[in-house]
Amino acid sequence: MADSLVIVESPAKAKTIGKYLGKKYIVKASMGHVIDLPKSQLGVEIENQFSPKYITIRGKGEVLKNLRDATKKVKNVYLAADPDREGEAIAWHLARALNIDENKKCRVVFNEITKDAIKEAFKHPRKVNKDLVDAQQARRILDRLVGYKISPLLWKKVKKGLSAGRVQSVAVKLIYDREKEIKEFVAEEYWSVTLLLETHGENFEAKFFGYDGKKTELHSNEEVKQLLESIEGYPVIISEVKKSERTRNPALPFITSSLQQEAARKLNFRASKTMSIAQQLYEGIELGKEGTVGLITYMRTDSTRVSQVAQEEAKQYIKKTYGEKYLPKNPRTAKKGKNAQDAHEAIRPTSVFKTPDSLKAFLSRDQLRLYRLIWERFVSSQMAPAILDTMMVDINIGERNALFRATGSKIKFPGFIKLYVEGNDDGNKDEERFLPPLEEKQELTLKNIDPEQHFTQPPPRYTEARLVKTMEELGIGRPSTYAPTLETIQKRGYVKLEDKKFVPTELGELVIILMKKFFPEILDVEFTAHMEDQLDKIEDGNLKWVDVLENFYRDFEKRLKHAEEEMKEVEIKDEISDQICEKCGRLMVYKMGRFGKFLACSGFPECRNTKPIVKLIDVSCPKCGGEIVERKGKKKLFYGCNHYPNCDFISFDKPITRPCPKCGGLMVEKRSKKGTQIQCTECDYKEEVQ
Repeated sequence: MADSLVIVESPAKAKTIGKYLGKKYIVKASMGHVIDLPKSQLGVEIENQFSPKYITIRGKGEVLKNLRDATKKVKNVYLAADPDREGEAIAWHLARALNIDENKKCRVVFNEITKDAIKEAFKHPRKVNKDLVDAQQARRILDRLVGYKISPLLWKKVKKGLSAGRVQSVAVKLIYDREKEIKEFVAEEYWSVTLLLETHGENFEAKFFGYDGKKTELHSNEEVKQLLESIEGYPVIISEVKKSERTRNPALPFITSSLQQEAARKLNFRASKTMSIAQQLYEGIELGKEGTVGLITYMRTDSTRVSQVAQEEAKQYIKKTYGEKYLPKNPRTAKKGKNAQDAHEAIRPTSVFKTPDSLKAFLSRDQLRLYRLIWERFVSSQMAPAILDTMMVDINIGERNALFRATGSKIKFPGFIKLYVEGNDDGNKDEERFLPPLEEKQELTLKNIDPEQHFTQPPPRYTEARLVKTMEELGIGRPSTYAPTLETIQKRGYVKLEDKKFVPTELGELVIILMKKFFPEILDVEFTAHMEDQLDKIEDGNLKWVDVLENFYRDFEKRLKHAEEEMKEVEIKDEISDQICEKCGRLMVYKMGRFGKFLACSGFPECRNTKPIVKLIDVSCPKCGGEIVERKGKKKLFYGCNHYPNCDFISFDKPITRPCPKCGGLMVEKRSKKGTQIQCTECDYKEEVQ
């Protein structure tokens, strides 16, 4: 008979933990938060020290009732929500709803869902940490005050449905400012001059560096002509050869932001997708006879710290797989970032002996790709540095002593590079550049001179990875906020992705201009970063949450009153499409709804015709010969005929252009955890997709 109840957030986590704890424990899921501020009103009594008015979330009444009933049948109740502020808040709300004494040691936390970690955690339950709860509560109320006070103002003066979140507004401003930089950028001309040289049948390149050993930039064709005239007819002789050995250290294990950045670069994952898959790997995957196992440590962290046990395990694996020489002389130590809370370890596999290849049969394609990235990054971080032999060759030519320089490198010892190399946003900079054997005073054969004109480029637009990196560096938000912030600013129509880069919309620009005028502190990076520091101090017990809110609201209230009086109404014209309304013949316009953009008749309210935005996929309907289009439902994409409702063809699997080689029927892509398969919809033909 069970004598303890354990409450976690998700059924997957409940299943994994239940297996480790055994029959004496009942493990149930709260399905996330059960208590929150109401959606229909502010829910904060400002005059009563910002007292929140919490309610049971709609649809969670039955969940809460079941949990209350379960508590009556056991002696002990343990709250095992995620080990962060959000998880602590969930535990606190549950403790109050289930009438658990606040002094009772009912809170259990763990950084990884493995048998040993779970058993150890349940030996050391603690009280709910009220400082953590207060920090989360302060963030929630801050965001509620900003959102629920500014948003109605924007609805009234600009357009219904707008919102102005505290962190999201700064993210939009970063994108807006970058676009402004790009538009105002003035390109400057510059030139490069490259020599193609030969020695003993081997070619290599040297680039112009400057005159008399000083770096000189070439800004015009005239300057290039003067350079070429100064070296014409002169012998090409090496003046100096510098050889050295360079050590390159591996990247540290992932934290939340670096995982999102690297998954974007190497796997083309959106931040939200990365976090969703990481959550699955953390909560547990079914591994056949072994049962459900948590494969990675907690994925919301800003610390690169690694436990001694994990370091020792990695050492054993590296020694056995690669040999003693691939172990570093001294173990690497974690670097604590400027804004890091250091509450958890880095993101790492719960066991390095669970290699990606050993888990192929149990993981979906995307789960395997992300797990491999995390596994390789961690193992490589525990490996020896790479050693590179580098060579720099200086060549002085002509009457003005023009200096051309060639650089090369080759890997002397690969170290961690044997397993993993960190990506970057500017392409691959890690290629070896070989130079032939070269000596001082050696004369070279000049085969070709290549002068090339260039123009300076504006700063690049933000990708998701670049924006997360910038937010982290500026101290805006915390690990748990990056992905939802990026999702929100797109859903609101403030920014859009073009070629995987963020561009502000006309609406986004207008909102930022108004916010800059009336609420400059909300958009101020330093102010937002300062608020994050204040929340950290609440968590550490060094500040009272009510004091932080009072200090913020004092000036914010004055700004609100000024904006209500001075902000003028702005009309935003709808973007006109090339689609004709089939009911009245007017052009249709793009509108923003709960589930994204849709088309509506410009004749509203006389004509109320609306329709979804569809995407042709170049496949004919097997029923009527019409065009199959991609449509967006409430929860997922589906494919249907453009002659709907006259044709009712529908498929939740993506049709492909190629007909079935066996019967000529329509074929579709079937996606599952094990990968993608092409199947015919009319016969038994199948083929695997590599």
